[in-house]
Amino acid sequence: MASLTVTLDYVAALRQTMHTPTPDPVAAALLADAAGADGIGIYLRENYRPVRERDVRLLRQTVHSRLVLFMAPTSEMIGVALELKPSRVVLMPVLRKDGALTMGMDLVGDSKLIAESVETLQANGISAGVSVVPEPDHAKLVHQTKANWIYIHAGRLSSADSAAQQTQELSRIVDTVKVAHRLRMHIAVGHGLDYRLIKLFAGLKEVDEFTVGQSIVARAVLVGMETAVRDMLAIIRAL
Repeated sequence: MASLTVTLDYVAALRQTMHTPTPDPVAAALLADAAGADGIGIYLRENYRPVRERDVRLLRQTVHSRLVLFMAPTSEMIGVALELKPSRVVLMPVLRKDGALTMGMDLVGDSKLIAESVETLQANGISAGVSVVPEPDHAKLVHQTKANWIYIHAGRLSSADSAAQQTQELSRIVDTVKVAHRLRMHIAVGHGLDYRLIKLFAGLKEVDEFTVGQSIVARAVLVGMETAVRDMLAIIRAL
């Protein structure tokens, strides 16, 4: 059965939007933990916004489940990871000048940097993953970096504007999952998944983990964090 990592950047974004100390992503993490989440994820951008350094340090001290940091393979970010020792680091593209994140790493142009980052992290006891756009060949390239996790970015699935496009994007994810599984990598799928889309993965037992953030936080506004997490867990357990 696949596990669930809850990402809490949108809680930090709400806090930033309202210019108040709350909602606190650390408090949200404790509630998600209590509801049975298998992991807590946070995107640690180079500019530390909307997530703050304080958030990450407190999460490291308080989260009982695994802590997953999503970050660019810069010397500064890798240094933070080596100090905090999260359970896992997922390497993401460097933040663009306009503040946006691209979906997956450049597995060709940045292959040396990725491999060096993976080696450094794993040598220090930190599991390493790489974020990719779903394409079967990308699984092979991640395998060459010796990363033990592949993080398949489902953004194109969540933004599909027709049933045909959604089917096409789901097929790409499934094909990538199958190749990664044959290469004996651990597999996570995330970004943009919600309570409806997650059901499309029924029967795909090769997925080890789903990473969900925005839809859980949005539902938590209405029903509370613990209920929102339990509802997502119930769907994942039924897949």
